[in-house]
Amino acid sequence: MSVGAPVPAPATLSRRVAPAPRAGDALCGDPRLTGARVPEVTGQGQCGIDQPVRLSAVAGVRLTRPVTVGCGVATALADWTEAVAKPAAQAHAGAALAAMTPFAGYACRPTNSQAGARISRHAMGQAVDIGAFTLADGREVTVLAGWRGRDAAFLRAAWRGACGPFGTVLGPDADRYHRNHLHFDTARYHSGPYCR
Repeated sequence: MSVGAPVPAPATLSRRVAPAPRAGDALCGDPRLTGARVPEVTGQGQCGIDQPVRLSAVAGVRLTRPVTVGCGVATALADWTEAVAKPAAQAHAGAALAAMTPFAGYACRPTNSQAGARISRHAMGQAVDIGAFTLADGREVTVLAGWRGRDAAFLRAAWRGACGPFGTVLGPDADRYHRNHLHFDTARYHSGPYCR
């Protein structure tokens, strides 16, 4: 895990991150995903998703709003939700994880929406931003308020555990662009996951 260094250029820039699902299979071939297949998303330049899905839940955890991503991010999100986020909520917040609030999925834009920056992983359906978590007891844990607050242990465990299932993991300590959410993408680097 590389912490604090500039984000390296990814090993490859490709929209294709997972094989196309076969007819009749579970969404992205993963029964932990709830949602729907949607038509190919095309956009300007490298923007677009070859095999997009619109997720409404992952690993039994509801998304407060549907999010459109590629299958690679969808399955990585299910892996992380099941292996990291759900146990972290129980261990550190004392309640089951009921829902997550995605701030962004597919968006045809440059990194951090900054003119002149390289294309964002969001533009290829390879990224998802999570801004809040709802616990089974009704509490809402936001990244903005909780990162340095009473829910810091839960949020930091969720952030730390994403490093591996995802190639890039950014949180409030990364920069001003990520102060209110956790950014996860499936970029792969020769040096291993980049987590900050």
